[in-house]
Amino acid sequence: MPLKKICGHILMAYIVMPSLLWGMTVPGHPDSQTLISSLLSRIQEQDSVLLTDPRGRILVSRHAGRLRTPASTLKILTALVALHYLGANYHFVTECYQDSYHNLKIRGQGDPLFTSDVMPAFAGQIADGVRQYHDLILDDTAFEHPLTIPGVTRTSEPYDAPNGALCANFNTVSFKKDPAGHYVSAESQTPLLPFVAHRIQATGADAGRIVFSHSQHDSTLYAGHLLNWFLSRQGVTSSGQIQMGVVQPGDRLLCRFTSPYSLSEVLSRLLEFSNNYIANQLFITAGIRAFGPPGTMDKGIRAVQTYIHRELKATDIQIVEGSGISRDNRISAADMDQLLVKFYPYRGVMRRQGNESFKTGTLDGVRTRVGYIDGNGGVYRFVVMVNTPGATADPIMKIIRKIADS
Repeated sequence: MPLKKICGHILMAYIVMPSLLWGMTVPGHPDSQTLISSLLSRIQEQDSVLLTDPRGRILVSRHAGRLRTPASTLKILTALVALHYLGANYHFVTECYQDSYHNLKIRGQGDPLFTSDVMPAFAGQIADGVRQYHDLILDDTAFEHPLTIPGVTRTSEPYDAPNGALCANFNTVSFKKDPAGHYVSAESQTPLLPFVAHRIQATGADAGRIVFSHSQHDSTLYAGHLLNWFLSRQGVTSSGQIQMGVVQPGDRLLCRFTSPYSLSEVLSRLLEFSNNYIANQLFITAGIRAFGPPGTMDKGIRAVQTYIHRELKATDIQIVEGSGISRDNRISAADMDQLLVKFYPYRGVMRRQGNESFKTGTLDGVRTRVGYIDGNGGVYRFVVMVNTPGATADPIMKIIRKIADS
């Protein structure tokens, strides 16, 4: 290449690169540089920000290549991985078998929305094929045991609900006391079963929520007791017990219950409520689709890493689970921006406020927010990752919104 041309390239890099690093002035809006300068002054050493304009040009970039804790904004990656391996129209399936001893066997496959809202339909399908059975046997072997999610602790908070192949109502029960002082379900569609009564009484609270653990198969057994209740409402009776077991090759398939919710609808609930349980159900299921059963955290990680390497061409992202609850998850603002590029066709499932579609993340000392703003001239992408203890993303977002509107 001629020396004159090489010098020209060097000069162009000298002119362009500072604007990429420190901010670009939006043509026709002289105040934008002032806004950008104000924004950059708020970014501390443990924070990152990246803002692109509707043409994909970088307006603001500070520490965009440094790895940060994303918190729940990691769910954007999990959603993309689920879409990649499962497809937007994927529906989870739960199966019912009957063995030669007239037992019913329920085999779960990780449906994250297996709830009191859909169980009556499943019970109705079973009732079409059988009116009486002996034992109700629960098969949750589609996911490995024990299943440990990094960052999940044993609390009664819904975000710590354990994952499994056959679970109901996100492994939680919400309760309250009625005017007479008796415990009742806080959700009209869910009965308060004897199976959970002593756990609720042990809390001593007038209202609250309990979370089932994997201890003694409580989470799976609760799903069985709940389904048994809905079967009884359909007039299907049992003469046996509810217990754990496995579907055998000779068992007869009675019905396959297909969830009414497509993956797109599941993702809408995932992002609207930032549900950690749903995120890791999808994370593990993607691992099954990529590497076969049973579902494990390692297979989920491998599925995500494969997606990252092939689709994003990224090498630095560190993933240990799919919800963002673990601080060991690490990603840069630059790579998060590439996730937003991939996620753009699905942005309709994100939370919407005014002209902004977004996902937030919160851990102790971590505040993150990523998404899209419908601004002047089109859609802006933003990534704000505040890892400075005590700081928030709010002041940064106020300036970003002004830039997008300028």
